[in-house]
Amino acid sequence: MSQNAEKITDLKTALYDFHVSVGGKMVPFAGYQMPVQYPEGIMKEHLHVRANAGIFDVSHMGQFSIYGTEEEYLPLEKIVPIDLKSLNNNQSKYTVLMNKDGGIDDDLIVTKIEGGLNIVLNAACKHHDIKRIHEVIDPSKTKLHEDLSLIAIQGPKAVEILDNIIPGVSALTFMNGSKFKLNNEDIYVTRSGYTGEDGFEVSIKNSLAEKFCKTLLEDHNVKLIGLGARDSLRLEAGLCLYGHDLDTKTTPVEASLTWALSKKNKEEGNFLGASIVKDQIKNGALKKRVGIKPEKTIAREGSKVFKDDKEIGIVTSGGFGPSVNGPVAMGYVLKEFSNEGEDLELEVRGKRHAAKIFKMPFYKKNYVK
Repeated sequence: MSQNAEKITDLKTALYDFHVSVGGKMVPFAGYQMPVQYPEGIMKEHLHVRANAGIFDVSHMGQFSIYGTEEEYLPLEKIVPIDLKSLNNNQSKYTVLMNKDGGIDDDLIVTKIEGGLNIVLNAACKHHDIKRIHEVIDPSKTKLHEDLSLIAIQGPKAVEILDNIIPGVSALTFMNGSKFKLNNEDIYVTRSGYTGEDGFEVSIKNSLAEKFCKTLLEDHNVKLIGLGARDSLRLEAGLCLYGHDLDTKTTPVEASLTWALSKKNKEEGNFLGASIVKDQIKNGALKKRVGIKPEKTIAREGSKVFKDDKEIGIVTSGGFGPSVNGPVAMGYVLKEFSNEGEDLELEVRGKRHAAKIFKMPFYKKNYVK
């Protein structure tokens, strides 16, 4: 959980009672009670998403809108370094919220819509993020949509399943969205996700969320998936978890996320923390986020990384990768030891274990471009 996390731990999504009714094991996460797994368990849930399709309740995320003309929302580029003018309508971009020290206050998805922008904020950071956004955008032009749920359906069979319920979604390409109708109600669907699989995220009224999930579950290829499998799926795909792999002191260069900053913004350096980022792009950063493949032992977050008895880094995410049938991890090491294939040792419970630097993703992404 991020250092900006809400102190409340008992918020609930509109699907809370539904999760409990089907045997979801609820745990506190980012201020919310969320399902970590269902009765079949994390391993089966993970493999089901890779083979078929899974439903994820991600309604704890912040769905936030900025309304207005391009001229009115362009100041966002001062803290979110993407080229908003180059975005097409209904196109989404992954990016970061910068601070004055060149660090990352959050990672976000920004979508250009008719009349403004939609932004998905991480749950633990959303209220802090909104305060930051209000430093550059008039608060009266913004809204946090607490009346909306966000449902992800991910996996190779997601497209045919969702297209049966919401005809036309199959025409969307990766990181693009559109408005659709479901039971005569407006919904917004993007072809995106956090698993490395093809899939969609559906923004839908809280009052319709449970019925929508039950309709999806009528297809035997679909199962509910909890936070545990969501974490192992995203780790295999080499995707970051804010507050673990990214934080306020880590720069986009160190995090291997310079691609999330637009070429224009990198050249002009017109965003907060740009002087630090530009210097690191030119001269290199001391550390780098890398994939790490332990030989045998699972190394969790906080495990120290060594090279020839020298401590060179730390694991920020780690666990068992069911799709690759072995342990996987990511973390930060000194740049000189970040080359693919570099032999390392990981300290787990006081003992050193062999590992190598591995080029992520651990599991091939299956996006539809």
